[in-house]
Amino acid sequence: MPIKIKIFFLILAGFFFSSCAKKSHEAGAQSSPTNIPAGQHISVLTQHNDNSRAGLNTNETTLNTSNVNTTTFGRLFTLPVDDEVYAQPLVVGNVEITSGLHNVVFIATVNNSVYAFDGTSGTLYWKKNFTASGMRPPQASDMSSSWCSPYTDFANNIGIVGTPVIDSTSQTIYFVARSTDGTHFVQYLHAVNIVTGSEVAGGPVEISASVPGTGDGSVGGVVSFDPMRNNQRQGLTLVNGIIYISFSSHCDWNPYHGWILGYNEQTLQQEIVYNDTPDGENGGIWQSGQGIAADASGNLYVTTGNGTVGQGNDFTATDNGTIDNGPNPNPTNLRDRSESALKLTPSGSTLTVSSYFTPFNYYNLNMNDLDYGVMGTFLIPNSNYYVTGGKDGNIYLLDKDNMGGFSMTGNLVKQTVPINASMHCQPAYYNGGSKEFVYIWSENDQLRAIPFDRGTNTFSGSQVVSTDPGPSGGCGADLAVSSNATTSGTGILWATYAASGNAGGTVSPGILRAFDASDITRELWNSKQNPDDYYGAYAKFSTPTIANGHVYVPTFSNQVVVYGLK
Repeated sequence: MPIKIKIFFLILAGFFFSSCAKKSHEAGAQSSPTNIPAGQHISVLTQHNDNSRAGLNTNETTLNTSNVNTTTFGRLFTLPVDDEVYAQPLVVGNVEITSGLHNVVFIATVNNSVYAFDGTSGTLYWKKNFTASGMRPPQASDMSSSWCSPYTDFANNIGIVGTPVIDSTSQTIYFVARSTDGTHFVQYLHAVNIVTGSEVAGGPVEISASVPGTGDGSVGGVVSFDPMRNNQRQGLTLVNGIIYISFSSHCDWNPYHGWILGYNEQTLQQEIVYNDTPDGENGGIWQSGQGIAADASGNLYVTTGNGTVGQGNDFTATDNGTIDNGPNPNPTNLRDRSESALKLTPSGSTLTVSSYFTPFNYYNLNMNDLDYGVMGTFLIPNSNYYVTGGKDGNIYLLDKDNMGGFSMTGNLVKQTVPINASMHCQPAYYNGGSKEFVYIWSENDQLRAIPFDRGTNTFSGSQVVSTDPGPSGGCGADLAVSSNATTSGTGILWATYAASGNAGGTVSPGILRAFDASDITRELWNSKQNPDDYYGAYAKFSTPTIANGHVYVPTFSNQVVVYGLK
């Protein structure tokens, strides 16, 4: 071959191999850590996206109703952790970590471990365990009593359960970790730097509290916080510099009370102590794990479970059950406020009830274990209305500033919508511009889209009800919505629930489903359509997190599964 032709082919071959190597390097860079931020860098810093608890991310510019399908969408990778994940994963966009800007996802487990992963590549940045020295996480077997034996709400460990909250400005994540030596139980509030995993603000601080009262378990006219029986189940709330932590119980195990404690986020000093039944019993704050709703003025909105209504006991707890003392003669007294929706306003070192609603049949609800406070509640964005529901099968729409109080003759609320299902679930909301919906998917019921009319500020028009029977047993679905503002074709309703079995008392296989938010009769995709997309055991009361083109699904299979465009 003439020398000129040889040189030509050598140059051509060099160009070819150089080009292939360059393409290979670029392809590898897409699946390995990079210092270039992702196209989106939206943060989800608290349970259900923000303090309205409406569960809506309106800044999702990648996922839409056209590309979430079995061809283009599916499981990308998993984030392995050391135990079950009850807490919703949280995401912080553009964190400066390991010499670059990254979207970082934070995961907490019931083994008291917290992880920081790259939300795009899955790279682990740090992991730390926060069990108190010389102790272990409490376990389900520690909570056995005559009220619940065996105790099946948890499978084993009961460490970090409530979803943490993050302050992106101070780069601090706050959470409650529980520990025991088998006899002594403690709960600690931690404040940890999200870049290093190190404790800050003088943390951790041990959680304790007491209030004057003659209620169940009181000693010498004082009711004290019990770190063993009080269950930190709801997501934490950060508003106006205060970290709010709420408590229910383990299996209605008396004596217990509903507590809300507030801590200064910079110093971790306790500033607020509120007990909703200081002269009574119970009043747990459950809400299927959904965090306390709050407005910009710092008012808190919660519903409370079974217990005393009005001053004094209307039924008395014993080790083997309750003794019926009859309805309270003064259910309008605000001292004890179980079975109620509450607007709570900070006042000095406590919270005051500035508005409330108690169902007229609260006594029957109590005696039949039909808690008002089981469903997650939320404030409808840009409105004055608060969505609540309970085991009695009713959705109660309340004016958040004038909830309706108590009347013996009927409920003076904005609107009552009968669902006829128990509603252990986390509902969500969507604004599609011309359409607004509240979505609820209770156990043993179909998925429902209830239209909200801005003109009347009521639920009006026909409900859209899916034909799928959905979750069975004791747990409904956990819902969240993503959209690109109100752009048509971008609204997606995401749902997780147990595909079979009773997730209320057993670890059950899960399913993730995606629906067109404008028409829930149109399913876009689900994780059972392709065997490669299965995510493992369902994590009850833990909503999937949708951010930056990814869906982060917590599980009871010791992992968070990440879905996105393939």
